Amino acid sequence: MKRYMSLWCGMLLLLMGSLAHADLTIEITQGSDRATPIAVVPFAEQGAQLPTDIARVIANDLERSGQFKPLDRGNLIASPSASSEVNYGDWRKVDADYLVVGRVNSDGSIQYELMDVYGQERMLGKVITPAGPDQSRAAAHRISDEIFEAITGIRGAFSTQIAYVTSQGVGEDIQYGLQVADADGHNSQQILSSDEPILSPAWSPDGQKLAYVSFETGRPAIYIQNIATSQRVRASSSRGINGAPAWSPDGRKLAMTLSKDGQPEIYVMDIGARSFQRLTRSDAIDTEPSWSPDGESLVFTSDRSGGPQLYRYDLASGEAKRLTFTGNYNSRGRYAPDGESLFMIHRGSQGFQVAKQDLETGRLITLTDSRAAESPSVAPNGTMVIFATQQGGRGVLSAVSADGNASFRLPAAQGDVREPAWSPFLN
Repeated sequence: MKRYMSLWCGMLLLLMGSLAHADLTIEITQGSDRATPIAVVPFAEQGAQLPTDIARVIANDLERSGQFKPLDRGNLIASPSASSEVNYGDWRKVDADYLVVGRVNSDGSIQYELMDVYGQERMLGKVITPAGPDQSRAAAHRISDEIFEAITGIRGAFSTQIAYVTSQGVGEDIQYGLQVADADGHNSQQILSSDEPILSPAWSPDGQKLAYVSFETGRPAIYIQNIATSQRVRASSSRGINGAPAWSPDGRKLAMTLSKDGQPEIYVMDIGARSFQRLTRSDAIDTEPSWSPDGESLVFTSDRSGGPQLYRYDLASGEAKRLTFTGNYNSRGRYAPDGESLFMIHRGSQGFQVAKQDLETGRLITLTDSRAAESPSVAPNGTMVIFATQQGGRGVLSAVSADGNASFRLPAAQGDVREPAWSPFLN
């Protein structure tokens, strides 16, 4: 138990800092040499003005994915607003593989088109009507999703959200907040404020709720909160540790770490029946469960081999099998959406880094050069991983592409940011 309580203390110390209520700001830290050149022309405004630069949001979204390299606006050779105005030869001269043009109509609707420059064909053409001017940014993310999928064949995740924890103050005078924001860090909203630490936010599969750990009563308890209504229930407050909640793919169960019977073990709670099933039974610390996409197994962290490693628990057989063997520290395993690989925190020669392991071959590769990475969370389309790290002595969020070729950072204007969780698809 002393070993596990020391882990809690370490996690709490990492949360010390100042609170960020404002939006996060994206900083591209590494682009991919293999990114596809794309030109996104500023949208023409035909009698209506929106508070959002639609083309700028689209370009930023696509660049952030690591798979596209938008041309600088100063290098755009023309300013068409419709495919009928496009001279494909002009855009080949600036090496653009794809071209996005559009306009904001007088009724506030947004019309856009995507062209394949070398194929000289129109790939997409749609009209999107935002629910209001304040929804224009959401409309831009939706356009980004559609463009991304049309070119890559992969569903875009720009219309998703992230949850994260912020903190303000020092010593005993710290205020914690649970925030929800768009995937690019904008439109942040604080859904919970507390004098005590908040840990491990986890999205429900329908994107309507968050489970998290709160110390507001002086000891850890797991809560489930509706994001829209702020209504919440206490899911588990047994003696000892209540930690690391993880939703099953069908949303009916929560896996978690409890120590109510002694050692920290993995339990599964049936949310409707309010019943608990203990899965692991060992003298080790078993923690950080995460469900497989098919719901038939869980991956968890255990030190039963002498140091933190990842294990798979098969729900049908009740057997636990070790998955990681590279290095002496691998933790916080998270499945890729296709179930073929695991993302994790791996301690290598550069410190604690985000890594990816192929489950068939066992091959592990590190994706980041951060020395203090923690809390990885995978985008619902599997293309990016968001995680927490340190910059200038304070906590920030960073993200890296699943191949490690591109990365970006989301620092707050002030304060610490920790414990990121990427939402599922929301539409």
